[in-house]
Amino acid sequence: MENLSEAIKIFMKYKNEKWPTNCSHDVLAIMAVEQEEVSGEDTKRLDELGFFWSEEYDCFISFHYGSA
Repeated sequence: MENLSEAIKIFMKYKNEKWPTNCSHDVLAIMAVEQEEVSGEDTKRLDELGFFWSEEYDCFISFHYGSA
């Protein structure tokens, strides 16, 4: 939970939307934040926390925190 909490805090630095996520088919998607908004340092840390930019979904996603 600590890693997920840290990742959410990073995303909140860029946007704090009312409904920022979508979770389906084992994928947790962060819909509110665009790739170009996130600094290189934060992108690297998000990757370490299990989130990466997906061209397929056109958003940051994680397979670590998705539904089962």
